[in-house]
Amino acid sequence: MACKIDPALHREQKPDWIRVKLPRDPVFWSTQALIADLKLHTVCEEAQCPNRWECWSQGTATFMIAGERCTRACGFCAVKTAKPFALEADEPQRVAQAVQRLRLNHVVITAVARDDLPDGGALHFAQTMEAVREAVPGITLEILVPDFNGRDEALLSVMQAKPHIFNHNLETVERLTPLVRSRAKYERSLQVLQRAGQMANELGYRCATKSGLMLGLGETEVELFAAMDDLLEHGVSVLTLGQYLRPSAQHLPVIDYIHPDTFEHYKQVALAKGFRHVASAPLVRSSYHAADFRPELDVAVQGDCAG
Repeated sequence: MACKIDPALHREQKPDWIRVKLPRDPVFWSTQALIADLKLHTVCEEAQCPNRWECWSQGTATFMIAGERCTRACGFCAVKTAKPFALEADEPQRVAQAVQRLRLNHVVITAVARDDLPDGGALHFAQTMEAVREAVPGITLEILVPDFNGRDEALLSVMQAKPHIFNHNLETVERLTPLVRSRAKYERSLQVLQRAGQMANELGYRCATKSGLMLGLGETEVELFAAMDDLLEHGVSVLTLGQYLRPSAQHLPVIDYIHPDTFEHYKQVALAKGFRHVASAPLVRSSYHAADFRPELDVAVQGDCAG
């Protein structure tokens, strides 16, 4: 079930099921104030996430480290493309302080692509995870990373910090990857996901691997199901599917608005194929209700991955 629209339009008519509630809970404003006070960035704001009102009202946020300037210019993404500033050495401690003050038991940490850095910002990821774990022992650590240009040494420094959930988004099907994702390669993303799982095993701990795709960019069901199969073949156990929403007229147009019933159908297909956990709905994003996936239950992680 898909609603065809004219891709030449600058303002698409959104269907009734694409609705975002404005914030009313005071927790939203206190979360916003805390993030501003610690001078942190969130993907919630920078990527114009439609769920930020809901998540912030629940006292949760996805922290975006390494600045708000990305070295890539993906056709779907609202994050600013510009020459990045230098990394802030105290940012890991500020993120840890925010996590502690928000009393989180599951945190998602992501970052812009930093192709200007030799390691793509991998060490900064590791330092942030270590700071958070020290501040809040026992917390579930989920990271959403760029591809580090496929560099094994960069990926290894991230995996040595022992995240519980490793997320790298495929974003779209193979055919559309050159159009949608700046500099990224479909096969390289699959390899990053596979290598992360292999490294965790080599380091002696269990780590769930996770990926997500946006729908409505012109992909076919056959292509989507093929991408699911590719992810499973590369060891991915957690999948998110959500509707692509155009950030501005300068970004790629929406080709289809996928009906919620179709998202539910795709969820059942993905589960039948073998994914352990699937979130699939129009407003689902990579970190939406991330804490619903419990790695210690779903992939038999015993205790803290850092142990």
